[in-house]
Amino acid sequence: MSFSQNESPDSHHDAESCKALGNILDRIGDKWTVMVVGILSEGPMRFNALQRTVAGVSHRMLTLTLRGLERDGLVTRTAFATVPPRVDYELTALGHSLKPQLELLAAWARVNQATIEQARIRFDQRKSPSLEDN
Repeated sequence: MSFSQNESPDSHHDAESCKALGNILDRIGDKWTVMVVGILSEGPMRFNALQRTVAGVSHRMLTLTLRGLERDGLVTRTAFATVPPRVDYELTALGHSLKPQLELLAAWARVNQATIEQARIRFDQRKSPSLEDN
């Protein structure tokens, strides 16, 4: 897969690959996914404990995030036949393999945080470009 705009006989295949890759990057780049993977890397957890631990996540957003992670094979959901019912969420081997990659990305963000913040300030201080300039 390349990032060039050149058309080739394989361009339809490349477009499909880019779309598939984009879908995966959307999942693993989501802030809630990053937080949930980080927390679950410490071990299985129940939904309510996860919700208390993931600051600011709504019940609905946590549900959607966990379903997406389960669908993508990163998380398993185990229901126990107890009263009240108990459901645990746990990273799969694939989910655990994502943690070091997220740690690398977080380290890059920490190293470059000040530079990015300065660039944002410079950008915001410039005259806002009009839509016609694009």
